[in-house]
Amino acid sequence: MRVCKSYTFDHGIRGFKLGWSLAGPPLMTVYLYIFDHIMIDTGQSHMGNQALAIARENCVDQICLTHHHEDHSGNCAMIHKNLGIKVLGHSLTKEKLKKPYGILPYQKYVWGKTTPVHVSCFPETMETGQGRMIPLHTPGHARDHVVYFLPEKGVIFSGDLYLGDRIRYFRADEDMGTQIASLKKVMELDFSTLLCSHNPRQTRGRYHLKNKLDFLENLYGNIIRLWKTGMTRKEIFKDLKLKENYFTKYFCFGNVSMINGVRSAIRHYEQDQNRA
Repeated sequence: MRVCKSYTFDHGIRGFKLGWSLAGPPLMTVYLYIFDHIMIDTGQSHMGNQALAIARENCVDQICLTHHHEDHSGNCAMIHKNLGIKVLGHSLTKEKLKKPYGILPYQKYVWGKTTPVHVSCFPETMETGQGRMIPLHTPGHARDHVVYFLPEKGVIFSGDLYLGDRIRYFRADEDMGTQIASLKKVMELDFSTLLCSHNPRQTRGRYHLKNKLDFLENLYGNIIRLWKTGMTRKEIFKDLKLKENYFTKYFCFGNVSMINGVRSAIRHYEQDQNRA
C-alpha cells in the first residue's frame, strides 16, 4: 500500500505525506515540504517515483535536508540524478552521505535503501520568496540534525526535533540531554507554525514544542535523580512506571524503545561528569 497525500499550510507551503507497506496501512509516514521551489527533505526511497514526480511538478530547484536518516534523505540521489537539483545540508550530513552506510533490516523495510549523494553545506542564511531561511544546528536526535527557520513568517521546519508532546520511544543513538539543549535553542525563536516531518502543527507550535521540552526535562531529571541513588536502569524504568511498546522494540531489534531513553539520559549525564 502506498500513501501520498497533499496538504496546504499557511504562506503557500505544501506538505506531502508519504507512506509505504507491503500490505495494510504504513507503519510510519513522513512529510516532505515545498515552498518557493525549495524541497525540505525528500521522503523514503520506497516512495521514490512519487517524490520525483512531486519535485518535477513543483519545479523544485533546491533540496534542504534536516538530517541524513533514510526517511529524510532517501530520494535525494534519485531526484538529483534525474533533475540535477542541488542538495544542501549540514557539514555532518555531507560527510554521512558521501558513501553508503549500513541500516538495520527494519529501517530498510519501512523506509527503503540509502543511496550516497553529494551534499553542499547550507549557507548561514538563504533568501527565499518567504524571506530569509536560517538553518540552526539542533543535534540530539541525530548529530547532524538541523531545523530551518523562516523568521518573517514564524515558521519552523523541525525535521525530527518535535515528533510529539510526549515521546514513547527513543533510538539507541539519541542523546536526550543534547536534544533538551536543542529544544531550548529553538524555543528562543519567534514562531507559531511547527512543520514536523511526522506530526506537523499548523498552530500553537510553540505550545507543543514547549510540552515536549517539559516532558524531556522532567524525564531526564527523574532518571538522574534515581540513578544517583544507585538504582539500575531497569529499576529506574520500573520505578518511573515507563511503558514499553514491545512490538516496536522487537520489530526494531531493540534500536527503538523506551528503555533507550533511560540509557540515553544516564549516558549524557555520565559524559558531562567526565568532562567536568
